[in-house]
Amino acid sequence: MLRTRTVCRSVRPLPLPTSTRLRRGLLSQNNGKESPSWPPPQDGIPPSMFIQDQLSRSVLFAFGFFKRFAKLSILGIVSLGLTGIAAFEGAHMWVENVELSSDNDPETKRWEWDRDAEKWNGSDAGGTDPALGFKGRHAVRAAWMTQNWGSGSHTGILKQTDSLSPGRLNVIDARLWYAKEFLTLALEIAEDVVPTGKLHPQTAAELTTRHADVLERMGARDAIFDARSDYENVWFGLSMEGIKNFRVALKLGDLNFRLGENEEALEWWARTINMTQGTQQSKGSALPIVSQTLPSSPSAQRTLASTLVSLSAYYSTSHRLKEARKIQEAALSLLRSTPIPSSALSMTPPHLLHSLYVLHRSSLISVHLAEVLHASRSSRESSLSYLSEAAKSAESVVLGLSGKVGRISGQGVVNSEIPPHGVSLLPAFTKSNAMRKPAKALLRDARRTATEAWNLMGILSEGDSDSDMRKALDCYERALAWAGVSAATSEGPQGSEESMPEAEWRKLWGSYVRARDSVNKQG
Repeated sequence: MLRTRTVCRSVRPLPLPTSTRLRRGLLSQNNGKESPSWPPPQDGIPPSMFIQDQLSRSVLFAFGFFKRFAKLSILGIVSLGLTGIAAFEGAHMWVENVELSSDNDPETKRWEWDRDAEKWNGSDAGGTDPALGFKGRHAVRAAWMTQNWGSGSHTGILKQTDSLSPGRLNVIDARLWYAKEFLTLALEIAEDVVPTGKLHPQTAAELTTRHADVLERMGARDAIFDARSDYENVWFGLSMEGIKNFRVALKLGDLNFRLGENEEALEWWARTINMTQGTQQSKGSALPIVSQTLPSSPSAQRTLASTLVSLSAYYSTSHRLKEARKIQEAALSLLRSTPIPSSALSMTPPHLLHSLYVLHRSSLISVHLAEVLHASRSSRESSLSYLSEAAKSAESVVLGLSGKVGRISGQGVVNSEIPPHGVSLLPAFTKSNAMRKPAKALLRDARRTATEAWNLMGILSEGDSDSDMRKALDCYERALAWAGVSAATSEGPQGSEESMPEAEWRKLWGSYVRARDSVNKQG
């Protein structure tokens, strides 16, 4: 019995291998569940084949993704391209059918604003000439767009060296530069189409006129030379009679004056006056004959008024004071004979614009005459009288265009008030393709004329007494108000609302500051 126990105690279980013990420990941690293992290969396929299958599936997935991405990208690009083309052509169609359409209002035609309006083809139907083709018509519309809508991202200015003045740089508006380029292209296409006989006879002349107008506005001396050449080509291609002859002759006179060729300018101005009045220049006469009867044509009346202003400015600035005074007094006598109804409400918009146009030209001549009288050492009161008349006339033009006047006269507006900043035109003017541009230009010029008249009145009113300086200060404040700036500001000259030249603006502000400081010291 004892032996049996001894044998049993000596028989012990053999120790387990280390790997077996680790496996049991892992099984106990996994609640007795063995970890998954790779399935054995089936049908004798080795494991490397499964890896290759996974790689091929990944490659196919990536290829499918990029294929779908490429399709969507191409679809998006095509959609954007079609949208851009539609917007581009839509803008051109808008210009063709709306902006370049002719004004068929009977009153507009009665006062001949349709004849003075810009034309971009030879017919009265508006739009562009179909004979120019796709490229030519797009070039004409693009020229209009750049002038009126800007040149896209190129809204700044360009610098060009004046070939006639070496070393001199001229600052040119980018809109005018691109408009010139587009019109040059359109004219080249028109020259190629002329031999076919399909182009309207007046289309080339109208496009040349638009090209000359852009060159004139660029202001560079070589551009003015080119503009004169364009107008000369138009002149020699016109018939001997017609309202367009009047405007071309006036342009040639003004351009020759800007180029310093005064004798040629006088010949063209005299020719314009004779054509509008139906008279002949007498041989040996030094001055053009100004008849005291207005032409029957409203367009001829406006051309005559503008020609008299140019002639008055020439004699005033060339120190020929006797001739200047004679022309100015005759011009004022003629322009004041224009019948003006007592109420602006009784006029149609074309009639109102015509009356205000002539009235503004008379105000310019009144300013010239006041300066001539002052230079001739006439009494100060006579110059102040003409300046006061000019200021009232210019004010009545501004208020009439903005619809803020009820009763006007040949000497200006009754009970006028300075309008607030941002005076806008009447909708009747802005909605008319024929009257919009001349109305905007007239509003700008009238405000500048009122500013100039009040400024000169302030200069002539200055004196040693307190009352003189206070009167001068009132004139300067009114001049600043018409320039679009409040006199109460203390920041100094910041520029006017109507974009006056900086030199003129600084002189005006300096005069105001001088009068203000003098009044403050005195009182």
